[in-house]
Amino acid sequence: MLFSLLLMGSAALATSAARPDPPAQPSRPAAALSQVLVQAVDRQDTPGVVGLIVDRNGVLFEGAAGERDTARHVPLSVDTIFNIASMTKPVTSVAVMMLLEQGKLSLEDPVSKYLTGFDHLQVITKFNESDGTYETRPARRVMTLRHLLTHTSGIGYAFSSPVLARLQQRDNDKQEWEFPLLHDPGEKWTYGASTRVLGLIVEKISGETLEAYDQEHIFGPLGMVDSSYAVPANKQSRVARTYEHIDGEFKEQQSPRSIPETPTPPFGGDGGLYSTARDYGRFVRMLLNGGRLGDVRILSERSVHLMAENQIGPVFVSLQPVGIAELTKPFPLGAGRDKFGLGFQVTAESADTAKYRRAGSLSWAGLFNTEFWVDPRSGLGGVLLMQYLPFYDHGAIRTLRDFEATAYEELAPH
Repeated sequence: MLFSLLLMGSAALATSAARPDPPAQPSRPAAALSQVLVQAVDRQDTPGVVGLIVDRNGVLFEGAAGERDTARHVPLSVDTIFNIASMTKPVTSVAVMMLLEQGKLSLEDPVSKYLTGFDHLQVITKFNESDGTYETRPARRVMTLRHLLTHTSGIGYAFSSPVLARLQQRDNDKQEWEFPLLHDPGEKWTYGASTRVLGLIVEKISGETLEAYDQEHIFGPLGMVDSSYAVPANKQSRVARTYEHIDGEFKEQQSPRSIPETPTPPFGGDGGLYSTARDYGRFVRMLLNGGRLGDVRILSERSVHLMAENQIGPVFVSLQPVGIAELTKPFPLGAGRDKFGLGFQVTAESADTAKYRRAGSLSWAGLFNTEFWVDPRSGLGGVLLMQYLPFYDHGAIRTLRDFEATAYEELAPH
């Protein structure tokens, strides 16, 4: 087991936003945060973990513990590349907001304006679990881009919906958004493939693939040099192996997806990106700074504020059930009280906010237990990357909460 605390630096890049970040200095907070990561590996909560804390000006902490390849005892390092899964979603949401600022779309636009198959939507009203048959009725509302951004569209995921899991067993040629809706648009919050649909819309409007759009308009300007839908051959040795937590042991995933060396369509707006804690930390800092990093502005402050506001009215983020037990536990933290903005969960005031991220923080996560948060109130942001299933495993959440609590105890303004 190994942990490291390294100085932060960036490769020379074309834009002024990519100036090297100020280095993270060894300190008592760094020692405390490093200990959290080491202890998580020691108690076998995770095979390995990378943690990063930033403020608006740079990196406050960067560390790693454990191994990225346990069979070969390859230590995890801070530049390890992870499959960040649904941490792709906020990137796609930012792309949508960039197009909004350019006047190329409206949040109230019907999805059917851009994509076929969304003009006569049906909602499931009765479902027979034994044989997977169902009854439907026409949706009472038109599905809009706002519904997609807020996960109130009625589109779900099979891994967190027993209904969709059963439907995909019967018809696995269909994607989640091609089945009837689980509820009317705007009626409730359901986590699902809404951002996949947004990715298709970004490609339709921009005329570019998501990979090309993200590289040109987001990753390049922000200096995110290790973020892509592919990992070049000379970087593949840095990719973390994916594990499954089964019967108290971490076993390497039996049939992992091959990692493309060159970006190959189709690209998913809801997942598929590879990145590092350093890179995603730059994305977090952009949001902390109201859409700006260094001299480069990605979004207006108004757009960032909109993304961080409650966009679901009286609806709350709700606890998502288990559709496929090998993939997830019930999630997320904050269910029943948190709100959702445009692409982000928004933390509500509670007893937890005295110890963890403050009210108004933006966050989301990825299926392989990758996490991040952006806290404008305290000026802190965090990235915590692991690479194993199931999502929301007890050990992964304990590691997140310990890391978060220590970061606020040591680094937050008091």
